Amino acid sequence: MTYRAPLEDIRFVMKELAGLDQVLALPGFEEVSDDLVDAILDENARFVEQAIAPLNRNGDTTPAKWSDGEVQTSPGFQQAFSEFAQGGWQGLLHEGKWGGQGLPKLVGASTSENLNAANLAFALCPLLTDGVIEALTAAGTQAQQDLYIPPMLEGRWTGTMNLTEPQAGSDLAQVASRAVRQDDGSYRVSGQKIFITYGEHDLAENIVHLVLARTPDAPKGVKGISLFIVPKFLVNPDGSLGARNDVWCASLEHKLGIHGSPTAVLLYGSGKGEVGEGAVGYLVGEENRGLEYMFIMMNAARFAVGTQGIALAERALQHATEYASERVQGQALEGSSGPVAIVNHPDVQRMLLTMKALTEGARAVAYVAAAANDTARHHPDPAEQARSKSIYEYFVPVVKAFSTELSVEVASLGIQVHGGMGFIEETGAAQYYRDARILPIYEGTTAIQANDFVGRKVLRDGGAVVKALTDAMRQTVAEVKAAAVDAGDDAEGMTLIAVQLDAAVDAYERAMRYVLTHAKEGLRGVFMGSVTLLMLAGVVHAGWQMARAALACRKYLAQPGAADFYRQKLATSVFYAGYILPRAAAYAESIEQGGVISRYAEAALRT
Repeated sequence: MTYRAPLEDIRFVMKELAGLDQVLALPGFEEVSDDLVDAILDENARFVEQAIAPLNRNGDTTPAKWSDGEVQTSPGFQQAFSEFAQGGWQGLLHEGKWGGQGLPKLVGASTSENLNAANLAFALCPLLTDGVIEALTAAGTQAQQDLYIPPMLEGRWTGTMNLTEPQAGSDLAQVASRAVRQDDGSYRVSGQKIFITYGEHDLAENIVHLVLARTPDAPKGVKGISLFIVPKFLVNPDGSLGARNDVWCASLEHKLGIHGSPTAVLLYGSGKGEVGEGAVGYLVGEENRGLEYMFIMMNAARFAVGTQGIALAERALQHATEYASERVQGQALEGSSGPVAIVNHPDVQRMLLTMKALTEGARAVAYVAAAANDTARHHPDPAEQARSKSIYEYFVPVVKAFSTELSVEVASLGIQVHGGMGFIEETGAAQYYRDARILPIYEGTTAIQANDFVGRKVLRDGGAVVKALTDAMRQTVAEVKAAAVDAGDDAEGMTLIAVQLDAAVDAYERAMRYVLTHAKEGLRGVFMGSVTLLMLAGVVHAGWQMARAALACRKYLAQPGAADFYRQKLATSVFYAGYILPRAAAYAESIEQGGVISRYAEAALRT
């Protein structure tokens, strides 16, 4: 199966839904034009389709290998990463003063999606490096930024984040790695870190690890965690590489999926380096504020992982659609006396359209969120900056959780479209399902995103962002109702969108009201439904964007010679409204029963 970047839909979403023109008009993007964005998208598509996508299957069947602390990546990855670095793709979003290109996050979201769709395992390395650059830009000293950021932007070095340990899992309060201050101001770091993506590899000459550890007199819990730069090779003041540091790859994890991505167990202070016992590290910011700094990286990574979910769903969709168009089996219900391609069967159409609608809806939500982030960072009005920042922060857990959960659903449907052949590894459909299954887990599980969503995004501001978004969705409902009056043959479809979106917004409003009114006296019941609330938000916001897409399509379909794309997009929007949006009402009903359900859940699970 040949991957093709979905440029037509990407351009449509960027321009019609995310407001690319308004983003490019922001201060700081004066030299970024529509034509430049189109050229970047075209070149990105060419690169990932030709250089990265062909390695996807190879990475799955021939994973990275460990030998005596060294890791050899899958065949072809070295050359591909060299081309990635030479193309300047790592520096796309980062500041020009470090050698980056300073492009909008909206543009980066699209190129990141294509890279991840081409090869999820490969794309994880640049994803983590982006996070390290973000963290050092926000919290590092000028000297640290000058020393470490340019080589990462050039692709000569890569980055990782080292959070968890065997005893800690997602509970970082249990982090036990130690960092002891030395006379020269550096620290000696010791401990074990697990699940370190690209913690060791042969793609670059150095690896910059960001490591959470505790100083000897640190307070207990998360308030006692500090953040340290621990490079694989020490870096001299002139940027050249020095001694091998005391950080050692003890093994690679054997995983369900993303086999091409080496996931390392790292030992700090094993005595195997050239610097004596204890890895040499350098404090980022102030002691005991490490988790605060790491959250900068984690938030960037969470949005990026949501983009991975969209990317993997797109890849599974393309694979299933191609198979369904070629696989001849069974007679059509009408108009055929012989076997037909299975794409003609209603239930196969249902599965493919579910895959397509969820993927395109999630893409729209993510791109709209990315545009809000660009506005928050670049708009000249502080009030607009604050408003856009609150919207972006609201959407980060939605993008991360909704997009990754749907990637599992979409990949599973992709296997079902293939039938028995989907269960056979040689067809390739199973890889998407195996790869997708990690996405709702790493960079904060869906439940962690949901807890953040309820506590920090809904309750903290008393539902102010929720109300603003609800009002905007109500306005779209009114616009769709008005458009349905003069929609001709599309009147039925536009009316369906208006009715179903209206009902879904009602469900969204009811569920949010329940959370806001029961948080003080029924907190356990509220959190029993936290993941459901997050899925409800994802379903409704994606449905909102699909309704806006339908309005845009109607505008273009009124013009002579309109492209088939607009007819297909409108049809997908109608399907989303009729088939996906009804989930919202069921979600809301279960959320409203949270108090009763939580009491019985404890009884059901009592041992």
